[in-house]
Amino acid sequence: MTQPFAGIRIIDATHVLAGPFAAYQLALMGADVIKVEPPTDPDQSRDSGPDWALNDANMGSYFLTQGSNKRAMTLDLKQPEGVAIMKRLVQQADVLVENFRPGAFEALGLGWEALQALNPRLIYCSISAFGQGGPRGGQTAYDHVIQSTSGIMAATGTPEVSPLKLGAPAIDYATGTMGAFALATALFQRERTGKGQRIDLAMLDVALMMQASHITAWSRTGKSSAPKGNDHTYATNSAYATKDGMVMLGASNLRQQARLWAALGRPEQAKQTNKERVQQRDAEAALLAELLLTRTADEWEAYLQGKHVPASRVRQMHETMQDPHLASRGLLHRFESMPGVSGSVTVPVAAFKLAHGGPAITAPPPMFGEHTDAVLGELGYAGAEIAALRAKGVV
Repeated sequence: MTQPFAGIRIIDATHVLAGPFAAYQLALMGADVIKVEPPTDPDQSRDSGPDWALNDANMGSYFLTQGSNKRAMTLDLKQPEGVAIMKRLVQQADVLVENFRPGAFEALGLGWEALQALNPRLIYCSISAFGQGGPRGGQTAYDHVIQSTSGIMAATGTPEVSPLKLGAPAIDYATGTMGAFALATALFQRERTGKGQRIDLAMLDVALMMQASHITAWSRTGKSSAPKGNDHTYATNSAYATKDGMVMLGASNLRQQARLWAALGRPEQAKQTNKERVQQRDAEAALLAELLLTRTADEWEAYLQGKHVPASRVRQMHETMQDPHLASRGLLHRFESMPGVSGSVTVPVAAFKLAHGGPAITAPPPMFGEHTDAVLGELGYAGAEIAALRAKGVV
């Protein structure tokens, strides 16, 4: 069955996590993604991760995470020949994604206006820390810097330990996901208008969207979101110690909190309004802390889920990965082997399924520059020309 983006060619001139993840999501859906890297400066993610053998081979786990289904070529955009090759690529492409400092591609003659003139149907997506303009437009950042800028760090942690960085690069992956949505939107729009599109995607904007309800609340109260740790506004929606670990309760709405109290043998504790729940939060939390110490976290999870009360034992990554439910979702793909990597490795695919033509991994992450000659050949370069380009360090 044909995948949604089969026949779409994407030039992926991005590095680290957010940009590559955006292109990866479309690659999973059938797009031909060509990853472009400087010949002497591999994508930083190739040298990132806890496995130093992989890093030394330019196949770091950060790169493997979003490298499948892509082809890789090297290209020095600081040389005129490299710029000329990029322009040839763009003429045959549907999408260009780049995440360099704003203005960098314009300075090379590869800005939106220049490339749109070559290919009016081109979708040109620029991903940056703060956007292509504004007072911060020229500044740079990574995930953790955006966390500090956006207010997420200050709202994370406990009253005693805050600000606190999120444990995963959530801004990067949220930006990549939003980037994939923006690309899909622009491609759909092009089907109707025949026109290309310019996408300006900022990590800070995405971080603020991740706090959308907090922003609206601030607009009404003028108060910043305070760090609450594992607690929630409602005591029945918080984490508690058990006999052997922590359990997170998710009895969020009035119906669920009534079911929770009934399951705990204390139906009289159920409140009629959310205002009552807030007013009596401390008393509820003290009672829940006492009651939940009587069983293990696993026992509480099984018991409460059986009563249709959201609850989960707090797990570490290795426990989550061993959950048999994951196998039923098709979320992960295991490579028993791949070029440049010794041993097996498992990577995430996509967070949704389609009835047909859905996300799939069909090729392993490419080695550095693995497809350079093949891509140049597709552009019409002869073997002697490719050799000359390599001798000059263009590729």
